[in-house]
Amino acid sequence: MSAVNRVPATQPSSVRKVIVASLIGTSLEWYDFFIYGTAAALVFNEIFFPSFEPLVGTLLAFTTYAVGFIARPLGGLIFGHYGDRVGRKNVLVVTLMLMGIATFLIGLMPTYASIGVWAPILLVALRFLQGLGLGGEWGGAVLMTLESGESNKRGLNASWPQVGVPIGLLLANGVLSLMSVLTNEAAFLSWGWRVPFLLSGLLVIVGLWIRMTIAESPLFREVEESHTKAGAPILEVLRRYPKQVLLAIGARVGVDVAFYTFVLFITTYVATYLKLPRSYALNAVLIAAAVQVVLIPLFGSLSDRLARRPVYLAGAIGAAVWVFVFFPMLDTGQFWLIVLATVIALVLHAAMYGPQAAFISEMFPTKVRYTGASMGYQLAGIIGGALAPIISVALLDRYDTSIAVSIYAVAMLLVTIICVLLAPETSKIDLHADPAKQPMGSQ
Repeated sequence: MSAVNRVPATQPSSVRKVIVASLIGTSLEWYDFFIYGTAAALVFNEIFFPSFEPLVGTLLAFTTYAVGFIARPLGGLIFGHYGDRVGRKNVLVVTLMLMGIATFLIGLMPTYASIGVWAPILLVALRFLQGLGLGGEWGGAVLMTLESGESNKRGLNASWPQVGVPIGLLLANGVLSLMSVLTNEAAFLSWGWRVPFLLSGLLVIVGLWIRMTIAESPLFREVEESHTKAGAPILEVLRRYPKQVLLAIGARVGVDVAFYTFVLFITTYVATYLKLPRSYALNAVLIAAAVQVVLIPLFGSLSDRLARRPVYLAGAIGAAVWVFVFFPMLDTGQFWLIVLATVIALVLHAAMYGPQAAFISEMFPTKVRYTGASMGYQLAGIIGGALAPIISVALLDRYDTSIAVSIYAVAMLLVTIICVLLAPETSKIDLHADPAKQPMGSQ
């Protein structure tokens, strides 16, 4: 038996069950995370920051949105530690509960008109809890699928939790779009925006029931039974795998900036800057997200056959070119061109996002994989996802042109391209081996 095939595989039915549980759980958590981002773009500037100009109010709303990204690395470190110490499954139950409770409480929040400055303060606190939950969620969900299946399908298996992103986006934008149709402007601002947040409570109950029924990762059980768990996972990651963490951060940052430019900043650009119906942006993102549901696992599987780096690089280079086409297509004001621009943008993003979970996770050994992968992935979220909407809005306000936003996105994508080229090809490595001994940039 080859070294690559030493990963203990569970039965196919068990692998499918793990994939379904991870997919549903991540979909719910991303639903929670995205409804905040979409609400920040559409209504939070009016109900929590009503005394500012619309664009400035949106900028402040996105600042509270960024708090979730700032909390994610902390959540990744905290839950990564326990995920490497007590198991992936137990941590995933806690992260889902934390995210669900925080999101439900946002739906009950009083507005600025009711309690003044305490409203945005409480909003920030709950957003921070959301970030903690999501920060711990990604690593556990990805590792459960990566470590439970066949070694030659790691890219495909690890991509399924990534599909939770477009599904969560579909749910969030779909429910918010439905509420905006069913209510007038005044009703939507008063109570309509709250419904998607309150629905989270019901959805989380379903997710918890499913997650409680899956078995622990076989690779973690192997480490546990051999008594080789890391005593202090974060210290070991920082001491032995700093290059891997830095490469993981760089490999993800451009992907994050591109994504939040294509699916979140588009709402502000179309509705606030171009003065077009907000439904144009929401529906374009919905259609593009539906396409991603199919393409993310397709590109994950492709990375199993062609290797991670070629697929990843194709998406990054394509996105760097497309960002200069994206905004001119939005500027036409034609709905079908806005949809086409967004669909192609998310096809290119899927090429990066499909292999990304396996690519980052495979850089670290089992005993610190939860901590190492979460650290690299979530730290990139601060530089990428947290700052992207803020920087994009600020650039648009300062220069009054989308070209400035495009240049910013391309600069971040260049960082990703360089880091992917420097990183090792991970698709054929033995998950029992020490990645620190793998030469940087090797095939």
